[in-house]
Amino acid sequence: MSGKKNEPVTQAVRALRAAGIPFVGHPYDYLDGGGTAHSSRELGVEEHRVVKTLIMEDETGKPLIMLQHGDREVATGLLARALGVKRIQPCDPKTADRHSGYQVGGTSPFGTRHPMPVYAEASIADLPRIYINGGKRGFLVEIDPKPALALLQAQLVHAAA
Repeated sequence: MSGKKNEPVTQAVRALRAAGIPFVGHPYDYLDGGGTAHSSRELGVEEHRVVKTLIMEDETGKPLIMLQHGDREVATGLLARALGVKRIQPCDPKTADRHSGYQVGGTSPFGTRHPMPVYAEASIADLPRIYINGGKRGFLVEIDPKPALALLQAQLVHAAA
């Protein structure tokens, strides 16, 4: 587990510790709008292994979490078909913050304010390690995706653009 003094103790960190899931924290210098390209450069890892946490909603406004590789986009039409809904779209930042309890740019799928269904690009489960937001801008956690996805009860989908 992580134990560096400069690492934040966020709701995500608390949720992972409570579940007994080992992780390594990686603080980095956050750049507003830098996204996964910036964080992957800062940490020296492939952008494909950096997983973004996207708060989205269906046509009725029901929120959901989509996990996608940093170097891929979500094909919302494919995702909507996989979920059996008419439309999926990203939430605006204020709505996303309200659903997750995190600030956009620091959104983690772990320890969210409100429970939401979680969907993940299927190929994320095939990676040996992923880097995913730890609940604060400038802080990713390195983790085995299998126990992480199990904790989230994530449904695997094919929705990469």
